[in-house]
Amino acid sequence: MTELITSSSELKSVCDRAQQKNFVILDTEFVRTRTLAPQLGLVQLNDGDTVSLIDPTCIDNHQPLIDLLTNQNCIKVLHACSEDLEAFNTAFNVLPSPLFDTQFAAQLCGLGATVGYANLVQNMLGIELDKGESRTDWLARPLSEKQLVYAANDVIYLYDIYEKLIAQLSDEQKRIVLSEAELLSSKKAAHFPSEFAYLLIKNNWKLRGESLLTLKYLAKWRLERARARDMALNFVLKEGSMVNIAMVMPTSKTALSKVSALTPQEARMTGGNAIQIVNQALSDAENNKNSIPEPVKRLSEFSKYKATMASLKTVLDKISSETGIPTEILSSKKQLHQVLKYHWLSIDEYRVQGLTPDLMTGWRKALFQPHLQALNL
Repeated sequence: MTELITSSSELKSVCDRAQQKNFVILDTEFVRTRTLAPQLGLVQLNDGDTVSLIDPTCIDNHQPLIDLLTNQNCIKVLHACSEDLEAFNTAFNVLPSPLFDTQFAAQLCGLGATVGYANLVQNMLGIELDKGESRTDWLARPLSEKQLVYAANDVIYLYDIYEKLIAQLSDEQKRIVLSEAELLSSKKAAHFPSEFAYLLIKNNWKLRGESLLTLKYLAKWRLERARARDMALNFVLKEGSMVNIAMVMPTSKTALSKVSALTPQEARMTGGNAIQIVNQALSDAENNKNSIPEPVKRLSEFSKYKATMASLKTVLDKISSETGIPTEILSSKKQLHQVLKYHWLSIDEYRVQGLTPDLMTGWRKALFQPHLQALNL
């Protein structure tokens, strides 16, 4: 049975029933075109008896859903849940826990890396899904019957898939899946300080001195403006444009017009702010040399980088051989780099968020810690 939930009383009834289950299937539909955060349009819930399509746009009291999301006795099952977590966090300021991601579980079962929901349904259940509504406007009302069927399908078949995956996983593998989801949630909950936003900008390593300080100020201003107005970062100012401004250091509209890759719209919408930021950076750099950030170092600039990465890959192969866990699940190149940045750089993206590299926490910690210590990492 499928039902559309549009009132607080209906939501309470649905969530009270779901609270009694050992697990529920969840999914979200959202819109994220020009906004920084996803805008929640629908929440799909399958408790094994009923599929509930919850319309959060017309419900006043979401507390029953929040209580379900945080009920530690009920596992929340989602597929490829990264953006769903952002949608829940934006809408309700909570993350579902405990959490089971069927995409990661499928990878652990050898069913393919980052396998999509439709492919997983096809491979495990032999059912072909219609994905025609995947790019629909989930904030527009009323929702069509075709949209509702599409949304319901995202949780109908995941119930059987979850039970099949659970049957294939060992107790240790189940623990790994839950731990991996907990790690992802901790990242989604972390707040990135705007004063360090320049660390995320490509080609930041090319800048020095007052130019790097300008990029730092520009990146901080862009992120804070995006958060305040809920605008996608590139709709405030493109990343490449920030780097070019920091390279040219324009202090007037005439100089700004000569910045390559800066569109007329960007110059019109943000040019005044950019010029002001450049002048502020020049003044601060002259009056306080300590305001200038240290140059951003790339890992490849360290003489021991290649040898250390080779050692880490040897460790990776050894752990994989001993545990039977594929290397691509144990660690990506990005996760290896997290460890090196954490130990070799004075500041890095993880440290400023209060996070620990993936290999040094969660289920991976016990596997990697002795080897990292042997490598003085």
